[in-house]
Amino acid sequence: MSRFVRASKYRHVFGQQGKKEYGIDNIKVTNSAWDTNVVAASPRYISVNWNASGGGAFGILPLPSPFDALPTGFPSKIPDLIPLARSHTAPVLDTDWSPFNDSVVASAGEDGKTMIWKVEASAFEGWGHEHWEPQDFDPVARIDVSPRRVGHVLFHPTANNVLATTTGDHVVKLWDLANPEAARVTLGGHGDAIQSLAFNPVGNLLVTTCRDRKLRLFDPRTGGDAVRVAEGHGGIKGARVVWMGERDSIATTGFSKMSDRQVGLWETGGLSNIKTITIDQTSGVLMPFWSDNNILFLAGKGDGNIRYYEYETDTLFPLAEYKSSDPQRGMCFLPRRALNISECEIARAYKVAGSSIEAIAFRVPRKSDSFQSDIYPPAPSSEPALTASEFFSGKAAPANLVSLDTGAISAGAAPSAVPVHAAPTPTPTTSAPAPIASAVPSIQFESTPSPVSARKFETSPAASPIEPRTPARSATGSGDDSAMSALRDENSQLNNELREARAQIRNLELQVESIKANARKAAALLDG
Repeated sequence: MSRFVRASKYRHVFGQQGKKEYGIDNIKVTNSAWDTNVVAASPRYISVNWNASGGGAFGILPLPSPFDALPTGFPSKIPDLIPLARSHTAPVLDTDWSPFNDSVVASAGEDGKTMIWKVEASAFEGWGHEHWEPQDFDPVARIDVSPRRVGHVLFHPTANNVLATTTGDHVVKLWDLANPEAARVTLGGHGDAIQSLAFNPVGNLLVTTCRDRKLRLFDPRTGGDAVRVAEGHGGIKGARVVWMGERDSIATTGFSKMSDRQVGLWETGGLSNIKTITIDQTSGVLMPFWSDNNILFLAGKGDGNIRYYEYETDTLFPLAEYKSSDPQRGMCFLPRRALNISECEIARAYKVAGSSIEAIAFRVPRKSDSFQSDIYPPAPSSEPALTASEFFSGKAAPANLVSLDTGAISAGAAPSAVPVHAAPTPTPTTSAPAPIASAVPSIQFESTPSPVSARKFETSPAASPIEPRTPARSATGSGDDSAMSALRDENSQLNNELREARAQIRNLELQVESIKANARKAAALLDG
């Protein structure tokens, strides 16, 4: 047993649930067996799949906080009859909020339709008061996606008005919401139901998990079949995938053939497995969530706990575990730009348990009043980097970032690509170390400004590495220092050029493989 403890500023992160009166009670959660997160959140509102008669519906509610009560006049226990988004004719299976407009949400239904909704703040005035009558929400757009169900919806992370949907026909369709008469791109090749999907932060790659036990990587701008396919988890039940930030790595959750719950780490260059870790043998699907603090959160359906791990050098190091006696039916995480920085909150989960929604803040235990820049990297902002037409024409751009201290917007790093290298040898499955207890109208949506905590901080000087000083004994010593400085600058420049070259190689490789896949498909059609 090692005598040394791994240094980490997140080693003591803990989960803090808000007071009961800060949450929302009397929620009627859907009974659908379709596997999604059930709940989704923007910095202003939260949506939850609803158990409604006479068709499908989902609820839209003000966002609860673990630190404060709900807005004045809004009841903690909501009435039995509330305004719902009801236009689907079959159960709502999934919802997702626009990253560029906190009032715009998309829904997917078993009726084969996707609908777009815009929430007005006035919709919540007078809830529960005498003579108050609920007025249901109306969609601003309806999209006929498929004759079969639409299982998932997901907004693009950098391009405005671009939406991805999965269908019962086992394809992913990408839509321009300004012109939604027909899908702009269709991604095929799946042999069974699509279980989850995720964009990389730039949005030029999309990865899916499928019931046929395969993991697929697509270039969503070109369409066609996957450019990479790999064998995923051995079991067919509930595989999920999440992109691990700016890294060229993804994490998956799923089941082995023996029904062990697993977490897999993959590099996307060859879509090869780096490591597979066995978590336990519980039957609930694991929902993975990534934070840009390099923390992977795992929440199991039917579990009361949330595990979290720090990712470093292709290894997941257990940090701690949030424990609760109330099992979760669904969960989502809040966009980082809406976190409470004055409370050192680095992530916030919204948990659907029974008939309630609970907010859980994950905090770093610090008492300083100054802005903690080391735990708050810039977050994706509410300003899109691309228009839909630019994205579908083949352009890629990094997300615009917002400083959680000042609110200043800056451009992200240039799109990186996976270096072309030999795929690592898959490592054997190991057991995870036990966590430490503790007709459609044309629509355009304007972006909303990034919310930043109203509290202002005095920015402390950024800590920088200090080079040891040696007295200048001669002109020769000074010359050596100048030469070393020049060498460091040259090395930095060469590293930047190498990264750019690798990015170009990766993009060209993806284009070639996409062309080959389309050529094979065309040849098969001609032979038929």
